[in-house]
Amino acid sequence: MLIDLSRLWRRVPGRGVLVILSTCLGLFAHSSYLVMRASQSHAEDLGILASWLDWSLILSFILGVTFLIFFIRRPDTIVGFFFLPAILILITVAIFSRDIPPFSRTEATQLWTQLHAISMMLGSLGVLLGFLTGCMYLMQSKRLKKKRAGSGLRLPNLESLNRVNRRCLILSTISVAGGLTAGIAMNLNRTGQIGLMDRTVSLSFLLLIWLVMTTFFEFYYSPSSHSRKAIYMTFASLGFLILALVGALSTSHGGVNRETSRKVVPSDKQLIFLYEEADRGHSHGGMQ
Repeated sequence: MLIDLSRLWRRVPGRGVLVILSTCLGLFAHSSYLVMRASQSHAEDLGILASWLDWSLILSFILGVTFLIFFIRRPDTIVGFFFLPAILILITVAIFSRDIPPFSRTEATQLWTQLHAISMMLGSLGVLLGFLTGCMYLMQSKRLKKKRAGSGLRLPNLESLNRVNRRCLILSTISVAGGLTAGIAMNLNRTGQIGLMDRTVSLSFLLLIWLVMTTFFEFYYSPSSHSRKAIYMTFASLGFLILALVGALSTSHGGVNRETSRKVVPSDKQLIFLYEEADRGHSHGGMQ
């Protein structure tokens, strides 16, 4: 922040590189500390990444990544005047909330499960909306070439469709990234493992990688024909999404195992039988 604020007084050679380097080092230290916090919580059988300290640090990390993206895209702007103080304030909040006990493992699992479901739903919505706007973009582009855009059913202009498609791409990328992060925290609280070998998790990672590549292509590819190519890449995103959904619905990831449910939740008659057996065990001097 001090390096970025120095632009108010004098011109510093290589200031942009120094800001990017220091930010990357800060994000590395930040993420390393979060990993250490998660490992410590797992060893102590506490909720993993489920305290006010953890949430403040996660929010500040997200702001740090956002600032880095903004700064790389427009290093001549003063976004650091707004982002960096907010990041330091959140870290201060984390310091003062470190004595607040975290949630239990069960409560943390439920919380991260809800965040995972909401984020993945928003990510899926973004991919679907991007696909629909892409279809309209290609149809309107074809009608313009044939000079039929004003006849019959009217569609939004290409600029509007391209702008909506770009926003849907950003929404889906951020949501899928958040959903995967929440899913990792959910698995850590539930089983103590990330679950990378799970088919749904691996396919979701592929979807995220593809969305990041598509976003990079959309914002940094210079030729004027990039819009149509980005639309085709959006169509491919729908294919990855379908694969991820099929993986979720074809495994236990997308539902509850019925046999496990019957074992975990016995009927009233089974409970009465268990209580009677327990009473008999106590009358004989112990219970198995």
